[in-house]
Amino acid sequence: MPIREYIAVNPKKSCPHCKAGFEQVEQMDSLPNTVCPECGNTVERQISAPQVGGSKTGFDDRAKNAGFQKLEKLGSGEYEKKY
Repeated sequence: MPIREYIAVNPKKSCPHCKAGFEQVEQMDSLPNTVCPECGNTVERQISAPQVGGSKTGFDDRAKNAGFQKLEKLGSGEYEKKY
């Protein structure tokens, strides 16, 4: 399920929660939230960059510490050692 970000449409009439912006976990097919869950004022969904890539489990670090090598293919039969 995606984490969506919201911020107040009118910061002067909002609570600290929606004025600073907040995140909300929602289902993929759910409609965007239109009101702040704390004060009920109007909020709008923000566009944010997705978190893609990177090993959250630390796989690369654990493989490196275990003595494995990681190679990146440069061309036909050419590889570069990453670690």
